[in-house]
Amino acid sequence: MMDSFWIGALALTIFLYVILDGFDLGVGMLLPFARGGRGRSEMFASIAPVWDGNETWLVLNGTILFGMFPLVYATLLSAFYLPLMLMLAALILRGVSFEYREKAVHTRALWEACFIGGSFVATLIQGTAVGALVVGLPMEGTRYVGGAFGWFSPFALLCGVGLCLGYMLIGAGWLTYKTGDAVAGFAFRLIPWLLTGVLVFLAIAFVVALHLDLSVMRLWSTRPLLFCFPALGLLAAIGMIWAVRHRRPLMPFLFGVTLFAAAFATLGFSFYPYMIPFAITASQAVAPPSSVAFLFYGAGLFVLPLTLVYTLVVYFVFKGRVGAGSGYGAER
Repeated sequence: MMDSFWIGALALTIFLYVILDGFDLGVGMLLPFARGGRGRSEMFASIAPVWDGNETWLVLNGTILFGMFPLVYATLLSAFYLPLMLMLAALILRGVSFEYREKAVHTRALWEACFIGGSFVATLIQGTAVGALVVGLPMEGTRYVGGAFGWFSPFALLCGVGLCLGYMLIGAGWLTYKTGDAVAGFAFRLIPWLLTGVLVFLAIAFVVALHLDLSVMRLWSTRPLLFCFPALGLLAAIGMIWAVRHRRPLMPFLFGVTLFAAAFATLGFSFYPYMIPFAITASQAVAPPSSVAFLFYGAGLFVLPLTLVYTLVVYFVFKGRVGAGSGYGAER
């Protein structure tokens, strides 16, 4: 039972990280398309209260893997050591540039460029890692044997580009809710283009996966219920088009979350019961029962619920729209 709890907790924390840090990474990647410093300042202000807290879920991901599934943690670190270090450096650069931009006078454009670059690099690496797992890591039994670049492939890089488009899509959806009319209008205009890009990416990825005869695709013939999730994603895309046409704030973001949930569920149920497809299962990777129980009665019953409550409180307290002259976005 505790094993199932931690599998569910890991899935939840990964999904929350993808959605919450995903939209603020998306806002960062949208900055180059904003016109004028005031619009960019408003975009910064829209994520100022929450962006650093969103990354808490990445820490929880690593903690659960390290404590509950050490074999998976060791395998992923062996395979993705270089890209993970680059991703962490990009996230650190985002944090530094976010704070420095507020105080900068003559170098504000430099720190904005650093924030944008960090957002693109971190997202590209996350998507590439997912693509590498879909392709399959070079494994001998439960041991990674691919070397420093065994994770890289054109399909993995394609997935990295696709995630950039996806994060930008939910970032634009967030801006429709949090910003004033000018920036929200800018976001509404971008969403159809970004949604088209995401759907085109998904179609290309599906065709390429069939062409490469990836192992994950063979499961679709034996698990027809998997087609329910793409159908849900298609309904979410239709809903997003409706929300944009009728200028409904927040709704594009919620439909974007639904689209990501459909993609996340598709991958999760395609990989099940494997945590490293198709080499390591959850039962093979789980820690000894004593470790599982120890963390359950500490982190499981207290830390995880408290983090969830804290996140909900922060989003409730800082609900509503921001102005260009507020917080981290203030112009000088």
